[in-house]
Amino acid sequence: MATPGTTAGDVLGLIRGHKAVTRADIRRVTGLSRTAVTLRVEQLLEHGLVAERAEGGSTGGRPPTRLAFNPESGTVLAASIGASRAQVAACDLVGTVLTESEFAVPSTGDAQAVFGMAAEHLRRLMAKLPPEQSVYGLGVSVPSAVDIATGHSLAAGTGVGEVAVAEFFVEQFAVPVRVDSDVNVLALAEHRRHPEVDDLLVLKTSTGIGAGIIAGGRLQRGAWGAAGDIGHIKLGGGDDRPCRCGDRGCLETEAAGWALLGRFTDLGRPLSGLPELAELARGGDPDAVRLVREAGRRIGEVLAAAVNLLNPAVVVVRGDLSHAFEPMVAGLRERIYQYSSALSTSNLRIEPGADDAPTGIQACAAMILDRILATDAINALLDDVRH
Repeated sequence: MATPGTTAGDVLGLIRGHKAVTRADIRRVTGLSRTAVTLRVEQLLEHGLVAERAEGGSTGGRPPTRLAFNPESGTVLAASIGASRAQVAACDLVGTVLTESEFAVPSTGDAQAVFGMAAEHLRRLMAKLPPEQSVYGLGVSVPSAVDIATGHSLAAGTGVGEVAVAEFFVEQFAVPVRVDSDVNVLALAEHRRHPEVDDLLVLKTSTGIGAGIIAGGRLQRGAWGAAGDIGHIKLGGGDDRPCRCGDRGCLETEAAGWALLGRFTDLGRPLSGLPELAELARGGDPDAVRLVREAGRRIGEVLAAAVNLLNPAVVVVRGDLSHAFEPMVAGLRERIYQYSSALSTSNLRIEPGADDAPTGIQACAAMILDRILATDAINALLDDVRH
């Protein structure tokens, strides 16, 4: 008997997951009849989502036809919008970047202008694609908390402020849009790279500071999307400096990229941006090493409480300042191991994002692919084509 609800979308999921590579496999896994399997596979073939190849072994006669997901059958767009720069890309249906561009984010704080720039860059990328290539969706990350249900950014005074992000891009491109905070998107991507780790923290140290939390195998957003907003926790013993959020004494004022660049300017050494600061620290520049290590200590003081509370197995450090990993992690480890319990840190790993770790735009692409290739989305797409 066929499994109830076994649809073309379910079959595509089996093929994508390599759980079924022939029609016989599909019949065996699902219990569907030969006719039902043929109907579903033909739907996927007609839409280009699946390709078939005459490969594989055979006990005699014609070898079985193998089925494979066709990532070239469509495109998704990705926009990773940060506080100081943005990256956009067009990707295939496994998230491989086909074409991309980058632009500096103006310091004016005009979110609509930034989104307009992103949309224009995306349209230029789309013009490079074959005209018959369908665009199925857009994944966007922003440097602030997000209401995942509405796609609105929430953190007024930081990042992009309170803006209807999803609505803006839906109006521009008329495709499904999924929006989340930049650090949450990275946390989801890192969890895919560490599927065996159910408890994971991703620390993003860039212009701002944030944490993405995977607990019990699931991303934790909190009641209002503000989980992991550690950059605006108040520090004890600080200089009570004003923060870009409008408050004073936040962690960001001591350890965020914008604060460190300000310190360098105060030293009479203005820098072009955080990549230059990270390069100086990697090269052993005394001022850069000192400031980055102290930033690591201050972040570690805050992160120690999260380590005690959440007991992650791994802390992955991402963002521009992670490229100065040695002085940064030296400060982090010093304070985390000083302030956290021995049990919480007994097997804790603190590591940088790997060289092959997904970039921000690849993580955004993966986020929207999860949505558009979900069973229900594929069934709706095929139903629209039939009608």
